[in-house]
Amino acid sequence: MTKTAKDLLEFWEDQMKLSHTSSNYFFRKSPSHYHMMLLVMHAYKYKENLTVEELKTKLFKTSRPKSALMINEACEKGFFFLEKTSGDQRKKHIKPSESFIEEFNRYLETLKNLSF
Repeated sequence: MTKTAKDLLEFWEDQMKLSHTSSNYFFRKSPSHYHMMLLVMHAYKYKENLTVEELKTKLFKTSRPKSALMINEACEKGFFFLEKTSGDQRKKHIKPSESFIEEFNRYLETLKNLSF
């Protein structure tokens, strides 16, 4: 096995050891979970405000109740948090937590360094 293939295998095994606490595990539960992560991180990167309702609408092939459950679970696990808007207290923006941003950046950096 080549060194890079072994590195990828080791990376995956390390991630699975953290399975129940790792955001990587949570956001790989389903394509919708992964899509939710990408939507939130895209909005964060481009300094866009993404409301919970907009996120529910953008998640394809996911019912609104299922989307709400996914968002609540991500917030409970500390990956995201909700921020009320100053203009309309009913609207809430969804933001990634500082710890999730760090974990996401480490994940991307690790993937960049892996190749075949």
